[in-house]
Amino acid sequence: MLHRGHESTDGTGGGELTVPMAWLYAEYIADELLRTGDLMPPTSFEFRAGRDALALTIFLSDTDGELPGIRVVTQLETWLSLTAYDQPWQDWVREGMAGRAAEALASGTHGPDLELAANAWRWLEETELLAPDLNAVPGGAPVVGEDEGPKVWTKAWQLGLPLGHLAIHLF
Repeated sequence: MLHRGHESTDGTGGGELTVPMAWLYAEYIADELLRTGDLMPPTSFEFRAGRDALALTIFLSDTDGELPGIRVVTQLETWLSLTAYDQPWQDWVREGMAGRAAEALASGTHGPDLELAANAWRWLEETELLAPDLNAVPGGAPVVGEDEGPKVWTKAWQLGLPLGHLAIHLF
């Protein structure tokens, strides 16, 4: 990503490539968690939804500006609590993104990390995936195959978040 008028990672400025290391690292951790859980094919939209939801959780929970590095294992409980079913995750993400955007505006350093996180959040909010209806009445017709049974259009984050949460548990 070329960002003119901003300093590059080596501080030379002049429109060089700025590498979004914080976002790429968050995405890498999320990808590894999901691959380890082996919950769905890595080429599926469900996998992308889980990866983006986890990456946003990892990225936004990094309040010190330093991703945990080798301390990933120490962050698992934090990520589990943020992705839990009874938590207002989407509100937390909206507030976190707004806070990061305000910080970037105030400092004049709107980098590619925030831009990639915003793109992931926009995709998670605007995309709907056809998924099994988990609120279907129990005791209905037996589900013979995974493609049978009631389906409902679900926002990508609503499908990806529980997948990400489960992947953390399985890690």
